[in-house]
Amino acid sequence: MNLDFSKGLIPAVVVDNETDQVLMVAYMNEEAYQKTLETKETWFYSRSRDELWHKGATSGHTQKVESIQVDCDEDTVLIRVTPNGPACHTGEKTCFYREVNLNTGELGKAATLLDTIYQQLFEEIEDRKVNKVENSYTNYLFEKGIDKIGKKVIEEAGEVVIAAKNADIEEIVKEVADLIYHSFVLMADQEVSLAEVEKELANRTKKKGNSKGDRAEIESW
Repeated sequence: MNLDFSKGLIPAVVVDNETDQVLMVAYMNEEAYQKTLETKETWFYSRSRDELWHKGATSGHTQKVESIQVDCDEDTVLIRVTPNGPACHTGEKTCFYREVNLNTGELGKAATLLDTIYQQLFEEIEDRKVNKVENSYTNYLFEKGIDKIGKKVIEEAGEVVIAAKNADIEEIVKEVADLIYHSFVLMADQEVSLAEVEKELANRTKKKGNSKGDRAEIESW
């Protein structure tokens, strides 16, 4: 099959082969396409720099090509890849990390599946503070108060460490999920919002420097 490079460049849509998430859209000329086939890593043509570029050549965030699909007009390609790091130069996993609010037209950060799960869980926990549900474990924790909730957070943190010491991946996943849940209950009990924690994480991510000590290292990541 011969791709139509009659106009010089063709769009290349890059998709994560595992998650189906669109990572980026770039352009290819015939040379970039051939290099992609030869190396099994993505190559594109930069319109701004007017030159060929190998994705990840500088950052190390290369993309291993798993398959290439061509549209019906043979002038656009869909490239499925296994990414070795984020696709976006900003450090985001995908270049499409912002979303337009359809009601206001304002631009904000797009919610990921993980964001949605966290928000859904936290909202359900907060709802239990107001609405009692029969045989609800969350209601039980709220009724027992902060001493019981705090004890469970400590207990679950210990279980995570034990699972890690045992190198039991399946158990680590389960115990981390338990720890997150109980931490959310503690936050809701103390009226700490998920947004406040997200803001603190964002602030820490922005911090720079080579501070000494555990606390300083955590804050500057």
